[in-house]
Amino acid sequence: MSLMNEEQLKSLDWAKVDNLMPVVVQNRTSGKVLMLGYVNEESLAATLESGKMTFFSRTKQRLWCKGEESGNFLNVLEISSDCDNDTLLAIVEPVGPTCHLGTETCFKGELQPALSFIADLEQVIAGRKGADPQSSYTASLYARGTKRISQKVGEEGVEVALAAMAKDMDELTCESADLLYHLTVLLQNEGLQLSDIAAKLKERHSK
Repeated sequence: MSLMNEEQLKSLDWAKVDNLMPVVVQNRTSGKVLMLGYVNEESLAATLESGKMTFFSRTKQRLWCKGEESGNFLNVLEISSDCDNDTLLAIVEPVGPTCHLGTETCFKGELQPALSFIADLEQVIAGRKGADPQSSYTASLYARGTKRISQKVGEEGVEVALAAMAKDMDELTCESADLLYHLTVLLQNEGLQLSDIAAKLKERHSK
């Protein structure tokens, strides 16, 4: 897969930014903005060749592959430019925390895209696989296997329907949360992710 085509590369306005173009880095799954960096033509070429986000460090005055020391790489899935061709957006899959302080992003604000918590929750649920069944409810579900998890999804689905029929919005909200949680556990148990479901919905929408 090509991260940028020749036409996109030729359209970049390097002169406008004195050959140092800002790059907004965004998490593919959660949509969170992870960091802002800068590239010159050489570091962009290195990024496109390696598939790992490589910046031009303004302090070190050299190319800098994010994660070259920490191992916390940013694997690039797509790079696109804005309408003025003087700013880039990199969609990535991060390996570990992005910030040098050990946090997920370099930004301190707590306000995140509303649905990004779903991605965070999925990571927590995935991390409970193989854990001591007594350590958490999620781990106990994994230990009981597909049949029990599937039963819980069915039960919660019925509860959602009943709450909707009763026009009980509080109950509908709670039961929907339970359903989404148990469905996420089931998908993880079967080796699937919510992004797989989103991809299928996107595929259907495009038809």
